[in-house]
Order: sequence, then C-alpha cells, then structure tokens
Amino acid sequence: MYQHQHDPWGPLPNRSAGQLWALCLLSLPFLPVWWALILAVFLGFLAVGLVVEVLSVVIPPLEKGFERVMDRFVEAVPLVPAWCVSPGQVAHEGDAAYYQARVDKHVGRFLRDRSAHEIPVRIYRGIGAGYAVHAARARGWDLSHDRASDPLTVVRLRKLPVPA
Repeated sequence: MYQHQHDPWGPLPNRSAGQLWALCLLSLPFLPVWWALILAVFLGFLAVGLVVEVLSVVIPPLEKGFERVMDRFVEAVPLVPAWCVSPGQVAHEGDAAYYQARVDKHVGRFLRDRSAHEIPVRIYRGIGAGYAVHAARARGWDLSHDRASDPLTVVRLRKLPVPA
C-alpha cells in the first residue's frame, strides 16, 4: 500500500492535500450508495433467514451454515471502505493530537463488551498503530494471536483474561 522507510507501528506519512481532497470528493457520493447496498444485502439476509428458520426444522445444520455466511459477510465488508476520507481527516492530516483523541475515543467506545476487535488504519493513521495497541493495553486488551495485525491497514485485538 505505502512504500516508506520508517517504523510501521509509528505514524504513517502524510498524504498530499490533492490526493486527500480527491479521495474526499469521491467518498462523499460513494458512501450513501455503499450503505444502501449493505442495507439491501442485510434485508436480503433477513428474507433468506426467515426461510432458513422454517427449513431448519427439517434440516438442522442449515441454520448454522447460514449463520457462518452472515458472519463472514460482516467480517469481510467494512461499513466504511479503507480508501474513504472524510472532510475531518482532510483538515487534520498530520495532527497527532487529533488522531490520539480518535484512538482514545474509539478504544473507550468499542472495546467494552467484546472478546475481539479490529481498529482500522483511518483511526490511528496520524499517531501510529503502536499508540493504538498501547491505549488498548491500558484497558485490558492486547494484540490478537489468532489473526495477525498489519499496522499499515488494521490492528487486531483480543480481550485479556481477567486475573482471578
């Protein structure tokens, strides 16, 4: 994705203003269409789920298979694609304090009642994946051993066991 000669766990290099504005202008009309497609697929899953619920009385393994398909879809399709850029990201490119606040807010909000979580690069870009891991460790989380993290795209976390 990016070719650079620095620590991948540190802040990523700043992008050019032209590139950011171009991505932002593409993102604004694209996101509502993307969300409408996700909603359409979700409604399709609901419709198929009703049929699967009825058929699972006759074919019990069908329900588990359908749940796996839904889980894979949720894991594979992001709510906001990685290339999308918001106007706020354009305004704060290179502002470490802004990204530090974003990481702290994200970690505080999303790491409550989960056993695993991913933090996308758009959250920690200006402060680095190392800070995202540090903030998560302060709240009882650590890097996942099951799924490897790529600091240039995503940090994957797991909840640490609570000592007895």
